[in-house]
Amino acid sequence: MEKRRDFEHAAEEIEQLFADLWQVFPFSRSLRRGYRPEVDVYRSEDPPMLTVQVELPGVDPDDVQLVASPQALLIAGERRRPKGGGHYQQMEIEYGPFQRQITLAENVDPEEATATYDRGMLTVRLPIAPRPAPQESVSIVVRTS
Repeated sequence: MEKRRDFEHAAEEIEQLFADLWQVFPFSRSLRRGYRPEVDVYRSEDPPMLTVQVELPGVDPDDVQLVASPQALLIAGERRRPKGGGHYQQMEIEYGPFQRQITLAENVDPEEATATYDRGMLTVRLPIAPRPAPQESVSIVVRTS
């Protein structure tokens, strides 16, 4: 059990060393992946819709663009670094432009979509597109060529 704890401690130290490297070497900052908001998508039944929730703390809602199609949702924007921050001693918060494209499991009606922003959470509601009514049985004639 003691060796496992030592291994976990060593892994934490290595992770911290790599995190510190991003701060020490300016050239390495461009190698970071940048800001990438977390997204949840879930379906509800009454009424049938898909809801997309996006964590956007510190993002001005005016800096967010949403584009919906029947099968996808594009979320783009930018989380801007506060001005006048001075000389950083530690730098862990990700800033910059972001873009997420969410492929939807069902067709939605993009014209009826709504979006709200509250306390850093963006919620996009996308009503599921009505399916065409099933038709009566249809006879298919087989022809010879």
